[in-house]
Amino acid sequence: PPKPSAAAAAAAASGGDATTTTSNGGANGKAAGGDIEMQTLKAKSSENFDGDDKSDNDNDNDNNRSDDDDDDDDYSELRGPLLSSTGDPSLPKRHAPLTPRVYPQRWVQLSYLSLLALLSDWICFSTASIPDVFEGAYPGRTSEGLIDKFLFVNVVSCLCVTDAVARYGLQRCVKVTSVLMTAGCWLRCGLGAVPAAMELVGAPEGAIASLTETEVWGRPLFGLPPYPVVLLGTLMVGMAQPFFQCTPPLLSAQWFAADERATSTAVALNFNQVGIATAFVVGGEMASEYAGLNRYFALIAVLCTAVCVGTLLQFENLPQIPPSVSELDKLKKGASARREPPFRESVKTFFSTPGFPRPLAAFVCSIAITNVVGAFIDEVMERGGVTDTRAVAWAGCGFELAIVLGGVVLGKYVDRTKEYKRVTLACVALSLVFILPLGLKNHKLGQEPKLLVTSLFLLGFLVGPVQPINAELAVDVTYPGDETAVESVQQFFGNMVSALLVPVAGRAAKLDYELLMGFPTLASDIRGDVVVMMAVSVATLGFYWGFDAPLRRSMADG
Repeated sequence: PPKPSAAAAAAAASGGDATTTTSNGGANGKAAGGDIEMQTLKAKSSENFDGDDKSDNDNDNDNNRSDDDDDDDDYSELRGPLLSSTGDPSLPKRHAPLTPRVYPQRWVQLSYLSLLALLSDWICFSTASIPDVFEGAYPGRTSEGLIDKFLFVNVVSCLCVTDAVARYGLQRCVKVTSVLMTAGCWLRCGLGAVPAAMELVGAPEGAIASLTETEVWGRPLFGLPPYPVVLLGTLMVGMAQPFFQCTPPLLSAQWFAADERATSTAVALNFNQVGIATAFVVGGEMASEYAGLNRYFALIAVLCTAVCVGTLLQFENLPQIPPSVSELDKLKKGASARREPPFRESVKTFFSTPGFPRPLAAFVCSIAITNVVGAFIDEVMERGGVTDTRAVAWAGCGFELAIVLGGVVLGKYVDRTKEYKRVTLACVALSLVFILPLGLKNHKLGQEPKLLVTSLFLLGFLVGPVQPINAELAVDVTYPGDETAVESVQQFFGNMVSALLVPVAGRAAKLDYELLMGFPTLASDIRGDVVVMMAVSVATLGFYWGFDAPLRRSMADG
């Protein structure tokens, strides 16, 4: 064996700590009166050793390269302890094996991501309940056209989320896109926020009036901005939204325990529905005229700014210790487990994975039905005899809130039991029962507001949770795949199918089909849009029935 270095010999003679350099099997040293720390160092010696030294040096170089790569890993501070617990004989056993741990910060993370999702959909549908007011403020422009442009940019942005998050991390992406969304809100608001603020602080009405009458190029300087500016701000929000919609499964995997993931994903995903509900209620109450629309946009901008500031200050990157065994296993496999492949490669891998297409189909079915019902809520309510504008707005709000409640309740059940398939089949099957009353017209059943509203709420409670449950199922069967890529694929297909299905359902709504005409008490006729939704549910039910794939992540969690 090689002789100890002169520095090591001198340290041993003086009673200090000694470091033993190992090469070609290593040597143990002991210093009189001092503690000995065992380390594995790269052997550099000018002496001529046996031929095995070359392989030792090669191994050391490989280890150094791995260490350099690990510097970029999100959990780099845990790399030593994690590798020490794997049984590698070349590493010191100074750390006890790590166990999963959850932190209270996870609720802060979930709150900010949910609020950002809420605001993004509120902005998207902000004028859905007040189309006449918007068209009066911008002649020749429609609320529907603005929403369509938002959704188009949203679909395109979904293709970029995965690679951006993989490269820059969830924290940076969420913070940057929250700033982007806030900037878009202020563009939509313009200088119209100034008179709104003056009203809030009790400024004289004359000062406010003179301010609002100031015009530049024929438009009020302190009023709503020109339509191109509103459109630009809306598109900026549309670009930001997928970073809040496609990342809940990733946030759940990084911060929440195995028995909390479905619930946390359901909360974050379904807060989009709360945003739509807010748009129905607040928009209808505040923006009944031009001045109200000005204040309405200003309110959204102020709230978005507050959430953005909180996100910049409090949204963190990763917990010190992962929350589940499956996340720990990813880290023990090395840095490559954290560096996901490009999005296009992930998509190919997902569709070749047994079990992935069926959760995708269920997700698309759920989002398509909820979007169609939301888009035609006024017509749906009118069929059942509910015609008051405020009542329609509150019914739409209740539908969206039922989706959130169902996600929490059924999500907790799935967290405990992992019964993804059974719960999904039950929800889709029962949706057929509660979709039917939404299309009934004329006759007795078609004019029962209580039946209609009850069916609407139960439909939301059952069909809404199918989205987050199957988002988690898709992540489970594709483990250790990229969670963000999974949700990006689902959102892309869900929004695309919805965009195609909404005009189809609109045309089908003009068609009527008679039911039970031989029984006067039950006789009614049903609209074609409901028939379309029922057909989607039946097709999904038949396809999903064949799901039989291993739950890889649940197996890793034990």
